[in-house]
Formats: sequence, C-alpha cells, structure tokens
Amino acid sequence: MEQKKFDFNSFIGMLLLGGIMLWWMNTQKPEETPETTTQTEQTTDATTEVQNTLTENTVANDSLQQIALQNKFGAFAYGASTSKEGSTSIENDLVKLTIDNKGGQIIEALVKNYKTYDSLPLYLVKDKNASFNINFGTTDNRILNTKDLLFTPSLTKNGDTQVLSMKLKVSETQFLEYRYEIKKGDYRVGFAVRSQGLNNVINGSQEINLDWNLKGFRHEKSLKTENMYSHYYYKADDEVDYLQMNDDEVASDVNWIAYKQHFFSSILMSDTPLNNATLKSVDFAGEEKDSVYTKTYGLKAPLALTNGELNYNMQWFYGPTDYNLLKTYEGTNLNKISDLGWGIFGFLNRTVFYPVFNMLKGFIGNYGLIIILMTIVVRIIMSPVLYKSYLSSAKMKVIRPEMEEINKKYPGKENAMKRQQEIMAVQRKAGVSMMSGCIPALMQMPVFFALFKFFPTNIDFRQKSFLWANDLSSYDTIFNLPFKIPFYGDHVSLFPILASIAIFFYMKMNQSQQANMQAPTQEGMPDMSKMMKWMIYFSPIMMLFFFNNYASGLSLYYFISNLLTITIMFVIKNYVIDEAKIHAKIEENKKKPVKKSKFRERLDAAMKQAQEQQAAQQRAKKK
Repeated sequence: MEQKKFDFNSFIGMLLLGGIMLWWMNTQKPEETPETTTQTEQTTDATTEVQNTLTENTVANDSLQQIALQNKFGAFAYGASTSKEGSTSIENDLVKLTIDNKGGQIIEALVKNYKTYDSLPLYLVKDKNASFNINFGTTDNRILNTKDLLFTPSLTKNGDTQVLSMKLKVSETQFLEYRYEIKKGDYRVGFAVRSQGLNNVINGSQEINLDWNLKGFRHEKSLKTENMYSHYYYKADDEVDYLQMNDDEVASDVNWIAYKQHFFSSILMSDTPLNNATLKSVDFAGEEKDSVYTKTYGLKAPLALTNGELNYNMQWFYGPTDYNLLKTYEGTNLNKISDLGWGIFGFLNRTVFYPVFNMLKGFIGNYGLIIILMTIVVRIIMSPVLYKSYLSSAKMKVIRPEMEEINKKYPGKENAMKRQQEIMAVQRKAGVSMMSGCIPALMQMPVFFALFKFFPTNIDFRQKSFLWANDLSSYDTIFNLPFKIPFYGDHVSLFPILASIAIFFYMKMNQSQQANMQAPTQEGMPDMSKMMKWMIYFSPIMMLFFFNNYASGLSLYYFISNLLTITIMFVIKNYVIDEAKIHAKIEENKKKPVKKSKFRERLDAAMKQAQEQQAAQQRAKKK
C-alpha cells in the first residue's frame, strides 16, 4: 500500500490564494460621494422641502383670506382677522350677562334670585331672542352691521366692579367700542358706545341706526295675565307713555325704553336723548299653554356723530319691575312702569297701599296675613262711610210712609213734577239725601280699582304661597278641568268661589238697606227693587268668572273684605243705629224752619217753572 506524503508546494499555493482574496475584498469597498448620502440625510432634506412647501401655501392662503376680508369689511378687515369667536361673562350678586364677541352684544341676561313659574333659571335674554345692532356706512361705500362683526374683548376688575371693553378694530388705535361696567348690588349696567379715530372711516352723510329687538320670554303661569300686564314703556319729552296693543310710534327726545314683561323688564337708558326713534310692539294673540314668548318689542333710532365720532353714554337694566326698587332711581321716572293705575287709583297705591304694605312686610313674613291685615285697615278706614250709609237708610225707612202718601195724593204723569217736589221737601226736612246711598259705593270704587292694580303687579306677592295658593300673584288651582269653559278657563280656583259666596250674602244683607234708600216706585218709572233682586245673583256669578284667572291675592282680599263688611253691617244695624231715636230726631227737625241755599232756591224755582209749563200744556190739550 502506498503511503501519503506532505505536499509543501500545495500549502504555499493556498496561502498565496488567500492573501489575494483579502486584498481584492478590501480594494472593492465603495467610496462616499455627494451622490451617495446616508438615509438620514435624505429624510431630513425631504422634510425640509415639505415644510417649505406648506409655508408657501399658508402664506398664500393668508393672503387670499386677507384679500377676502378686505373686500368684505374694508377698513374693519383688521379686526376681523385678529379677533376670534367666543364670549365673556360679567356678573354681580343680582344679574349675570354674557357678551358675545360677534356683535359685542348681550346674548344672555340671567336675573339671579328669581325663577320661572316652572322653577327654571329666569333669563330675559337667551337663545337669540334679542338683538342689538348698529348699522352704518363707510367712506369706501360699504354698509356694515355690528352684529356681523367680531369684537375683541378685554376684561378688567377693580374690586367689586367689572369692566368689559369690546372693540371693533380698524387698527390698534382706531376702533368702535362697547364698554360694559357692572357693580355689586345693582341691576343697572353701564354701557357706552364710542368710537376713536373713525372720523375718516364712518360715512357721516349716511344715517347711523341703532336697532334693539327682543321677544319676551314667558315667565308666569298664566300666559293671558302676563301678556295683559306686559307693555312697551318709554320716556319722551319728560313724559312717560306706553304703546297700545300692536302699535308703533315715532318719538323724539327719548330718554329710556322699557320692554316690560309683567314682573321683569329690559330697559335701555341714554344720557343723550334719542330723536326720531321708531317704537314698535307686537302683542301675542294666542293662549297656548306651551307658548315660549309673550310679546315682541322693537326700537330703531338714528345716532348722531359728534366731530365725526360716536359718543353715547347709556345704561342697561335687566331686573324686576319692583316699584320700591325703581323709585330709588331718582330723576328717571322708571317707577311709573310698575303700572299702579292712573289718576286717583295710582295716587292711592303710591300714598296709601304701598306705605301700609311696606310697613307690614317689615315685621310679617307671611304675605297672605299681610293681605288680611291690609283688608282690615281698609275696612276700618271705610267704616265711617258705611255707618253714614246705614244711617241714611234708617232715615229713609222712617219717612217712607210719608213718601208713599205723597204718591197717592199726586197720582198720574201730570203730577210727576209736583210729586217729586213734595218728596224732596220731606227728605230735606228729615235731613236725608238720595245721594247718601250712592256716596259709599262711589267712595269704594277708587279703592276697588286701585287694589285691582296693586295685587297683580306687586312682585313681592310673586310665588308667595298662602294656604292652598302657591302663588298669590297668580290664580290658585284646586282642580284642573279636562276642557275649557269660555270666559272661565280650564281650572277651578277656590278663592274666587269664596269671594263670590261672600258677595252674595253681603248683597242679600244689603238688599233691605237699598230698598229703604229708594223712593217708592212712581207711575211710569221702572221698579228698581226687581232689578236689585236680579243683581244679587248676577254679581257673584260675574265675580266667579271674572276672577278665576286673576291673582289669588286679589280674590283673597275681596273675600276677607266682604266678610268684614258683613260683620260691620251687622254690628251697626243691631247695636249702633236706634230707629226710635232717628224717628224722634226727624220729627224734631220738621218743626225747625229749613233755610234754603241759593242752589236750592234756584232748583225749586226751576221745578216750579217746569211745573207751570206742564200744567199750561195740559190745559192747551184739553181745549
């Protein structure tokens, strides 16, 4: 067998071949050139390129937007481009206002410490029910509305005072400003409209108009009653007036405008009177239970430039129509929007009922008891008049037989004048006047109509409960009907029922007195006693229907008032008046000579002349 040997030449060849391969691999490594960069550097360059492209596009878009704003708003394009949408709130312990950047106007007015009839927060402005706008022309022939433009807000606070400046800018030094200032414990909010540096921007040759519109929210249970006591009030030429239903009017020298919604009002006051102001009120005509609004109010008034600029100092008021509050604003006459009645009715409310009410509520917290005490005070004041009425009735009862004898002595139409003359002579000797029975009723009428205004408009009674009535300013309900009765409603109120029953018994008790006060029925004259019998039943029914939808406080007053009147009449009739003494007094008076006044002498002479003419006519007919 052949044995293998080591081949030295082959070993050297393998080493040389390995060295050649190592050299070749090292010499073939690629070189770095500008064309062969790293992946990181390629990514960075691509990002930079995209950013440069976006920047160029943004600049282009901004330029296009600026051009569009310039075309639309002209000089006010600066403010449109620098302002943003949003809102700012200012508030104190009584009211909270939210002002929108768009239009610089109030978009929410919340009256604190009060609720709606269904226990919701009470807003006078919300959900775009109000609009405040200034319409003006510019020197570059544009017509702009502030409600469409963006204002820039700036809120500052100084203790309890908050100041909100809303600027509609042309530049940083040229602007139209709305300035709101609210202080603690005041429903009034300072409001200034002024411009700076716009004398070459606003076109003074065109009319500048202020427009303020509001749709009144419903706040009370009875929509019909709320609408009845909601009115458009304004003060012009130092006189307070109001618009009739669905009316419009042009007024000058207007100091303030009040959009009254029964118990709450939105008011704009101006230190500089507004001239040629167009006022408009549209009444809500329906009675839908689910209605949101009551009335629509509108104001359009031109504003004047002073040295090419706007400069108006105004005030907003969003709050209760409280007579006691409004009368503290001296020199404004705002208390007249409380609607206490005209003439003697308003006089009684201002000088008698409000002072008495304010005194009683100072130490009594139950407003039902206050009504009862006020009723007692009124009845005590009126009791002397009631006594005089009963005294006259008793005297008429004593002389009634004599008057009946005169009727028998002078029968027929031809003796009517003589009969009337004799009856008046008997009454005069007895010291009785036919008017004495009418005077008590006439004296009570102003009280009736004054309180008819006092209870439904006094905000202190609003949402104050008494017994089963949960709101003395509105009707009480003991039962809801499944249908509606014309002129009555769809519910049953208990206080009007009680008041109607009391009226029935009062009139029943008063029937004999009224019969005594009437002279015996003369020939050819209607029998008044029969009419009175019908009135005993008709009046309570009318009361029941009329007051079913009115303030329960008013019905409570009439209920208590009639009960007290019945009691006083009973005491006077049974324990005060003595008919025997009255008869003796009348007989004594008959013996005394009666001194006639000049008026009586002229009246007797006229009656005698008429009697002679009547006799002459009768003689002429017989011939």
